[in-house]
Amino acid sequence: MLHVRLISPSETTPAVVELFEGDPTAANLVVMRGTAQDGRADLLMFDLARESANSLLECLRDLGLEKSGSIAFDEQDTLLSQAADDAEKAAPGRPSDGVIWDAIEAKAHEDARLSWSFVTFLLLAVLLAGTGRYLDQLILIVGAMVVGPEFAPVSAICFGLAGRRYRLVLPALRTLMTGFAAAILVALAAWAVAYQLGAIDREQAATGELTQFIIQPDAWSLIVAMLAGVAGVLSLTAAKSAALVGVFISVTTVPAAGAIALSTAVGVWSEAGRSLLQLGINLAGMILAGTLTMLVQRTVWHHVVLPRQRQRRGVR
Repeated sequence: MLHVRLISPSETTPAVVELFEGDPTAANLVVMRGTAQDGRADLLMFDLARESANSLLECLRDLGLEKSGSIAFDEQDTLLSQAADDAEKAAPGRPSDGVIWDAIEAKAHEDARLSWSFVTFLLLAVLLAGTGRYLDQLILIVGAMVVGPEFAPVSAICFGLAGRRYRLVLPALRTLMTGFAAAILVALAAWAVAYQLGAIDREQAATGELTQFIIQPDAWSLIVAMLAGVAGVLSLTAAKSAALVGVFISVTTVPAAGAIALSTAVGVWSEAGRSLLQLGINLAGMILAGTLTMLVQRTVWHHVVLPRQRQRRGVR
């Protein structure tokens, strides 16, 4: 269930209450009149089934509440209420299947921004991956995959393309490219210094049976990346964050970036080129599959779910 908090102008509150009363998937309404905006607005709170969030938010927007007041909602981990249980039963589908597009869009805007934390985590992941390639240690490669934060801007790109929010695509793409470029360059410099000091060996950097898959891009690289893209988008839209770990471990983005830095530092250009191709294939596969997945979800929501929910509320 979601806990919804609204600030509504006093003249709009009756319409909001009417919406609530006509929705069997909402419960536990509290109206505190004259408690906001110096007495000119009311505070309303209620619980809402996750599956019904999108259609109700659209109705609230139609009332202008987004501009004249505010709309806030958050997930409730524990709610003991018979009325809330009845509201949940009245909602179609399962809570985990409900996609809250406003929440996805807000997260996409956040993920599209370049930040020091994003670059730092990506750099650490690339350094770990390069070390894993040099030592031929799969456990380090897996660790680097988990640390890598690259799916955040990838998901923002998918949302921007699928939802025609093109203003999101360029910043997210810039974040992705800048992050990888910065991480690879810094890692390359570190490996180059180590190579010049004799701390690493060129032959060992270019060999490794267990990690050879990093420098061998093929059709399976694309297939795995696309499957990971689908799983990643579904885990975000269904709020199943635990599944994202599997996505991180599936794709060879960070390992490829680590191999690019290591191979370039020791002058093994053929491996650097193949690693760059591996990185490109994985990113392209995730973006393509993730975008298609979101397109399917949005199409089903717009043409099937939303009309049914509006009809149930009596909205035409």
